[in-house]
Amino acid sequence: MTVFTKVILYTDTDGRARFREEALALSEGSPQAMLSPLAPSSGYQLRHSPVGFRSQFHCTPKPQWVFILGGQMEIGLQGGVSRVFGPGEHFYSADVLPEGATFDATLHGHWSRQVGPDPLVTLFLQG
Repeated sequence: MTVFTKVILYTDTDGRARFREEALALSEGSPQAMLSPLAPSSGYQLRHSPVGFRSQFHCTPKPQWVFILGGQMEIGLQGGVSRVFGPGEHFYSADVLPEGATFDATLHGHWSRQVGPDPLVTLFLQG
């Protein structure tokens, strides 16, 4: 069976952001164009971030797909772990603040930044 690797940025049980990968079956379509089942979405936003952009630690307000259309995006987690995504790459951002928690920048969330010589262009697709 053909699969699509879904990279997920999520909030673990200890409140910290982590990465994990999950296989999604491409169970529809034809051998020439395998598809996943249709998933609902509620809208999208495009973002242009100039060279030098960097956010503070934050949580994702609502789970969403992030697709890198141009440039490179680095996502950093508490403890120094980071991962860089380039054009054509993606991740599912579900790093939400745990229910009932008050945001603590030393515990929760992730930061993002533009890396490399080109501006960062991203598409955010909400589920």
